[in-house]
Amino acid sequence: MKLAFIGLGNMGFPMAGHLAAAGHEVAVYNRTRAKAEAWTAKHGGRAAETPAKAAAGAEIVFACVGNDDDLRQVVQGGNGAFAGMDKGAILADHTTASAEVARELAAAGSERGLGFLDAPISGGQLGAEGGVLTIMVGGDEAAFERARPAMECYARAVTLMGPVGAGQLTKMVNQICGVGIIQGLAEGLNFALRAGLDANRVIDVISKGAVQSWQMENRASTMLEGKFDFGFAVDWMRKDLGICLAEARGNGALLPLTALVDQHYARLQARGGGRRDCTSLIQLLSEA
Repeated sequence: MKLAFIGLGNMGFPMAGHLAAAGHEVAVYNRTRAKAEAWTAKHGGRAAETPAKAAAGAEIVFACVGNDDDLRQVVQGGNGAFAGMDKGAILADHTTASAEVARELAAAGSERGLGFLDAPISGGQLGAEGGVLTIMVGGDEAAFERARPAMECYARAVTLMGPVGAGQLTKMVNQICGVGIIQGLAEGLNFALRAGLDANRVIDVISKGAVQSWQMENRASTMLEGKFDFGFAVDWMRKDLGICLAEARGNGALLPLTALVDQHYARLQARGGGRRDCTSLIQLLSEA
């Protein structure tokens, strides 16, 4: 297929690479031109000067950028992806953004005869590099079926959750659950250390029982070692939680734990820890 990928950050760079490795013809765009050139040097394809030029002639355009405003900038306007897409093409957005912007862009795309899927991802940079992401999708079933084979190049699970917006709402559930797990793990590890236990042995035991989680398997040891210079940054988690809390204010859902953990992350940001991995929550407990 002829494809385009907009946004070559920690996630987008390897995701676009999997598309090229599968034999697709891929054009890329990144705001920092050097990243696009580094990608083409590694994977071939074409680096474009604007999102519109990357999207020209593509059957499916993928985007993976920072937030709602970033997404609007690369999709709309004279240089945006929509301006370069042919009628009948699909834009599949992997950004973790609001359900509101997904519906907004879907409506704008529909006026141009374009399809739109909100398709946020879970699995982190390791999942992107390994091609084992989980993708939760909102949109039209026909558009989903057309885009799914390409998304399966970098995912182990690609699921249609409902109409446009449903993918983003599902990702919000993912983040709500995720920060609860991280906070619980941080508290448990801190408790184990203060109780004089061998925390690594504790994790080895309890990870074989009902409280096992991805965070426990992959991050408990680095939390104990105080290593946070990798992974999903506090700044990005706060962005995601802001989306969750705003949606909850609209639908009436109560998120007391999520709101509390959000404030813990705000404290880490105030200390200059915004770029550290989100499991650095344990620092607030270990230093108390």
